[in-house]
Amino acid sequence: MYASSTKSTGPPGRMKKDESLLGKLGGTLVRKKKAKEVSDLQEEGKNAINAPLLPSSADLLPEELLLDESAEKTMLDPTSRENPKFKELQKVLIDWINNELEEERIIVKDLEEDLYDGQVLQKLFEKLSGRKLNVAEVTQSEIGQKQKLQTVLEAVNDLLRPQGWTIEWGVDLIHCKNLVAIVYLLVALAMHFLAPIRLPEHVSVQVVVVKKREGILQTSHVTKELTTTTEYTHCTFAERDAFDTLLDHAPDKLNVVKTSLITFVNKHLNKLNLEVTELESQFADGVYLVLLMGLLEDYFVPLYNFYLTPESFEQKVHNVAFAFELMQDGGLKKPKARPEDVVNLNLKSTLRVLYNLFTNYKSAE
Repeated sequence: MYASSTKSTGPPGRMKKDESLLGKLGGTLVRKKKAKEVSDLQEEGKNAINAPLLPSSADLLPEELLLDESAEKTMLDPTSRENPKFKELQKVLIDWINNELEEERIIVKDLEEDLYDGQVLQKLFEKLSGRKLNVAEVTQSEIGQKQKLQTVLEAVNDLLRPQGWTIEWGVDLIHCKNLVAIVYLLVALAMHFLAPIRLPEHVSVQVVVVKKREGILQTSHVTKELTTTTEYTHCTFAERDAFDTLLDHAPDKLNVVKTSLITFVNKHLNKLNLEVTELESQFADGVYLVLLMGLLEDYFVPLYNFYLTPESFEQKVHNVAFAFELMQDGGLKKPKARPEDVVNLNLKSTLRVLYNLFTNYKSAE
């Protein structure tokens, strides 16, 4: 019986060794579990204390909370991100950019992801202003991207600051994909260059401002007004006239006006065997405007004074600006429109220029 009993129970030394090992492992696991529970409990308590200081609606990422003492960070409140009017504003701006940069084969789908590196902003500013910026075409490094942004934003600020614009954007804000700063910048450019778009009115968003004071994060909400009304174009003070009202409220009558203007210009351009069917596109390079002024004032315009077959944006702007000079030489007031607006196919600007000619030369033969 003794031998049988010994066989069934196994070697006593092996059993004690296994029990000792399992006991140690079990004890270690239990201690680790308890330590984790304590750590989780402490973290939960810390979060509970700081919860009133953090925006409950904001999805704050860890890196966004690593602030130095007295540092400050802003971010868009998620509720504003879902605001239908804010979404509509973004769509209008995206469509406008894609239309402007169609020849560059650039397609923007997301303002934050597609504009932060400065590439699209560079192309957009060059197209709108007719200026070529001295920057590298493609930059992959963060330093290179920020250098490009610096050059682009300096050019933008030099243009907008004298007009009274408050600069609500910066290199770091754009590069860290701050959507509010990006939209502010695009709205300013669209309004300054009289983009042929209609921005949604009274678009405001809530921005969460996070500050660190004595090691504690403090938050507040600030309202940012991105657009007011289309009638008020910030500090450019673009005067609304009959064409604004016509386009906004009586588009059906617009065709009547366009037909009258086409009849007027063709009455004179037909003398050179030229004919206009599309006002906004056929006057965009300035050639017909220059020739029309020569016909209306009854003189020949030397061909060396303008580009008969302009190819670049700068050549087209030169032609339209030269036509404006001829208008002023003829006793007309300086056109309210800018040459760049006509070249950019801005219908209202083209209509204003042609209507001014019509009212002054409608009896000319």
